[in-house]
Amino acid sequence: MDRRRFIGVAALATGVRGLPGITETRQGIDAALSGSDAGDLAYLDGAFERHRGGYRGRPPAVVLARMRGDLELLREVLSRPHASATRADLARTAAGITGLVAIIQHDRSDQRDSHGWFATAERAARESGDRRMLAWALARHAMVPLNYGAPKAAAELAVRARAEAGQAPSAAAALAAAVTARALASVGDRRSALRSVADARRIAERLDGGQAADTWFGYPLQKHHVHLSQAFTLMGRTREAYAEQEAALALTRSPSVMTRALLEMDAATCLHADGDPAAAADRAVSVWERLPDAYRDGLVRSRAEALRLVLPGTARTRLGEALAS
Repeated sequence: MDRRRFIGVAALATGVRGLPGITETRQGIDAALSGSDAGDLAYLDGAFERHRGGYRGRPPAVVLARMRGDLELLREVLSRPHASATRADLARTAAGITGLVAIIQHDRSDQRDSHGWFATAERAARESGDRRMLAWALARHAMVPLNYGAPKAAAELAVRARAEAGQAPSAAAALAAAVTARALASVGDRRSALRSVADARRIAERLDGGQAADTWFGYPLQKHHVHLSQAFTLMGRTREAYAEQEAALALTRSPSVMTRALLEMDAATCLHADGDPAAAADRAVSVWERLPDAYRDGLVRSRAEALRLVLPGTARTRLGEALAS
């Protein structure tokens, strides 16, 4: 068994919560970005390509564990001296890989570590000179404050992402517009949120195959509908929200566990907005009870907790008891 495969298998066997030093790994990568030149990107380019495909039915912790060996290799390669032309390519790959780690930590509800990995990804993207990569890192970073109670901070990051993305249609620009719509809806600015929804739709319609790919680096149509479901849910426009939920589910026969759960939580929130808190609690509890344990500590819990806080009386109690079980 070769070294890289051995490291990856060993990391998977220990489990993510038993992986000491993952924050130190990010810090080592971050420190190395200002140092030496470039390196051989062949293996790491392939690693980025493999990991950017998303969970593919695997829990976040398992995916993160599989990345551990590649992160160690990335830190090692970044510390070597290399030609400056290749250094830019290496920095771009570093931005992509560290950005993927940040996404996983976001989904696991480790907000502090996610912010740290995104900061590293943004620094690497700047060093690479790739503005589209920087726009992607900023747009994905905006989802951390967006999903964990800081919509104003999310909007600021999304505005920066749009500026870096430029006028050409791109996954980063579409995501930034969708995040902006959700952030504005969260603070009650419905008129501006609707303008951002229209902006996201306009960009999404113009994306080519690569930019619309179903990866963490793309902006596929299903992801677009998931974002708009949340935006319309936050605005209380339940008819549009239900339509977006149906459109998202219709695009694939087997959406990811997390995607389906988030859409179901949106639907439960819409039931409450339509005046039926008991049905909202029933829907949310049903989703929660079917959810595998591996998905109960992150984004879905955050969405369920947000619903619980607005439910009245026995509906709130019922959902609270389910979340505590």
